[in-house]
Amino acid sequence: MIHGNMNLNHYLIEKKSAILKKWFDAVVETYPHETSTFLRKQKAQFTNPVGYTLSEGIEHLFDALLQGMIPDTVSRFLDSIIRIRAIQEFSPSEAVSFIFQLKKVVRQELGKEILGQQGIAEELAVFESAVDDLALFSFDLFMKCREKIYELKANEAKNMTFRLLQQARLIVDNQD
Repeated sequence: MIHGNMNLNHYLIEKKSAILKKWFDAVVETYPHETSTFLRKQKAQFTNPVGYTLSEGIEHLFDALLQGMIPDTVSRFLDSIIRIRAIQEFSPSEAVSFIFQLKKVVRQELGKEILGQQGIAEELAVFESAVDDLALFSFDLFMKCREKIYELKANEAKNMTFRLLQQARLIVDNQD
């Protein structure tokens, strides 16, 4: 349903459910086949918390992009997705690549006839720039999560070594 004088946001809102479905599918495709099948099957919060978090998160991120990115909203939902991807076997670029996939999905959904309309190309460039900013922000979040994971692992190794040395009586407790 293409109308004459609509701006990009109107088109994005009109096609929101199709965009979100394709974006979710693109995100899920970044997982191994068995995992992606499971994530697609169920989106219930308790039977599939990862699928639920992804689905909810990308919807809120999309809404935030439409509203001009409210930092608190973006941070909360992006953080929940990035935390999941940080503990999984993703490289940093793989972990945040799902953000860039939104640009491809939007272009596919809008179609050539819309993209050719005067003014839409400029609005699309602004939208895609906001998506790029979101990707950069997600990379920062990912690195903070990974740093925390490594810090926790290092502390755990230190504590385990200390306990082993204590058990081997190589460290004497000075609590007389």
